[in-house]
Amino acid sequence: MLGTMHAWQAIERGHEVLHIERETEARGASVRNFGQIWVSGRAGGEELDTALRARELWEGIGARVPALGFRAIGSLTVVKNAAERAVAEAAARRPDAAARGYRLLDADQARALNPALRGEFAGALWCERDAAVEPRIAQRALKAALLESGRYRYLGGREVREVLGERAVRDDHGEVHHGDAVVLCTGAWLGGLVRELLPDLPVRRVRLQMMQTDPLGEPLTTSVADADSFRYYPAYRSDALDALNAGQAQAPTAAAHKMQLLMVQRADGGLTIGDTHEYEAPFAFDTVEEPYEHLTGVVESVLGRPLPRIRHRWAGVYAQCTDTSRVVHRQQARDGVWLVTGPGGRGMTCAPAIAETTANELGW
Repeated sequence: MLGTMHAWQAIERGHEVLHIERETEARGASVRNFGQIWVSGRAGGEELDTALRARELWEGIGARVPALGFRAIGSLTVVKNAAERAVAEAAARRPDAAARGYRLLDADQARALNPALRGEFAGALWCERDAAVEPRIAQRALKAALLESGRYRYLGGREVREVLGERAVRDDHGEVHHGDAVVLCTGAWLGGLVRELLPDLPVRRVRLQMMQTDPLGEPLTTSVADADSFRYYPAYRSDALDALNAGQAQAPTAAAHKMQLLMVQRADGGLTIGDTHEYEAPFAFDTVEEPYEHLTGVVESVLGRPLPRIRHRWAGVYAQCTDTSRVVHRQQARDGVWLVTGPGGRGMTCAPAIAETTANELGW
């Protein structure tokens, strides 16, 4: 998605674009995520500004490319006790709470927004600015729109192997491509060419597990998170969160796999549910069942009904700046050659604004 949004910015500014993709179609983190445009948990300052600008850009792009499935659905982070509610209350008092669209709701108000939530909980933090797109579809929909410009060429199934002088690259077919600028958006692929160009790149890889169900049979009108998500997003840091961490341990499986519940409904009615976090490479090659079992229990407690059959399980890997306060790592690798990677879990949310910043800084 990061590469595609850089292409979008260049086309919007009147340029011609050659887009080289390692896979025939994108197969990495850009299609293995929730498709959430997630403003709610972002750190204040640059990260929030980037997410809000990206949210604005996503809405505009979604109006022009309806197939990517943009939906301004907001999110509810449900809380089940006084300690969790205190964290939500602290978030709702932030100076930037209005910009995020935060509002603290009781259980009845949350159910009025999302009637599918029939389980037991005490209330929820509403974030009006959150949205969603269809991750398995968005990439192809954007590519189709870019192709209509007549100034966009897509070469799938090719890998850039070498950066040459004078803003040129050689791919693994031996073909040399020239341009006024080269932007490498390599995602979690940090070896090979990337290591040769920038051997001390301050970026790490993160692995996660997720799942998707059969159709729910009714609308899930908002995205949904649980209070474990408070522990992983910087917007929720507060004395109340310190008290929650000290007094309420995560469930053992959630703690072992660094888990939170995030859930969003797909266009076909199924639910995308996750996730876990694994930071120490080498990563396992298989998925494990305990996180799925934990998430199933959490979801069923919120929905108040059995979860539909799980039909997809998968793992994904994304790149994250080791300085997690940075939105992305953008670095000049050679004259006219830039590497942009490491947005972490912000990639789907922030890609349009990250690309816009690159275009502005490079004077496109």
